[in-house]
Amino acid sequence: MAAPTSTGILVSSESIARPFREDIIETLKSSSKKPRLVGILSTSAAPSRFYAEFTKKTCDDLQIDFVLKTVGAASPEGGQEGEGVEEAIIECNEDSNVDGIMVYYPIFGGTQDQYLQQVVSPYKDVEGLHFKFHYNLYHNIRFVDPKTLSNPTIASSSNTAEAVTEASEGTVKSILPCTPLAIVKCLEHMGVYNKILPYGNRAYGKTVTVINRSEVVGRPLAALLSNDGSRVFSADIDSIQEYNKRSSSTTGNSRGFHPHHVVHPCSLSLQECLAISDVVVSAVPSPNYKVKTEWLKDGCICINVSSDKNFEKDVREKASIYLPTIGKVTILMLLRNL
Repeated sequence: MAAPTSTGILVSSESIARPFREDIIETLKSSSKKPRLVGILSTSAAPSRFYAEFTKKTCDDLQIDFVLKTVGAASPEGGQEGEGVEEAIIECNEDSNVDGIMVYYPIFGGTQDQYLQQVVSPYKDVEGLHFKFHYNLYHNIRFVDPKTLSNPTIASSSNTAEAVTEASEGTVKSILPCTPLAIVKCLEHMGVYNKILPYGNRAYGKTVTVINRSEVVGRPLAALLSNDGSRVFSADIDSIQEYNKRSSSTTGNSRGFHPHHVVHPCSLSLQECLAISDVVVSAVPSPNYKVKTEWLKDGCICINVSSDKNFEKDVREKASIYLPTIGKVTILMLLRNL
């Protein structure tokens, strides 16, 4: 007789998003000013327009003032993709009534989009895409003095190792990119993070594979998870890298680097990585890409980040937990950043 098979749990992003939604509502109640978020849409791409509409609906529900600026191809008058987007960003930077700015990417793709991400003021960047926030993420600097955001110097001498895990007077949490942050919150909800362990090391002992090393999701996510103590395999179309956390005592550098991730080349195949991974996160923007269920470790946790389904239909025959979408958590992380 064949052994009975079990089916993994299908988790809804709504259940994970709910407590963050409630926290935002409570925060808004104690605020004397309704925050204003401006979304800048300059592309005719359907996913960007859908995300803009979803942002507006969520903001309306929470009574956050959301204004959508349409320029270029997205404007009623029409135009070229990306036309007028830089001017719209600068206008919002200079408008004291605007508290947060988000731009719907991709627009041009590549370095031109990266340039636009740096045009957004770090004081209004709710997506965590400014280089100062990326620097902090990759160097495991978790708190920032807001006054330093206007300083062109990337790091200051006041960035001590103690600042990694504890806020000091005058500091606030450094902004993290919305989607990687949402994935971390999902993993916390599903028990991947061990709350008994010290903050900053609660993913210790976990092995994670992140498929797609994009600069918006895959690479920052791999760094975040590694900085929290996990062993991470970062798989992209042409290579696999391994991320591990180093300690400040092993750097051999008198500057006192923060304990943060280091990247090594990896000789394992994707199939070998998946076979030992407790968590698999896939963010491949293609309807044709599928993670093979037979390659997964029994009892692993699988998270689909892409708008396309990256896992095969029988994924829950191997996975103990499957999260097919994280969109509702991502938008709340954006508003949390706001």
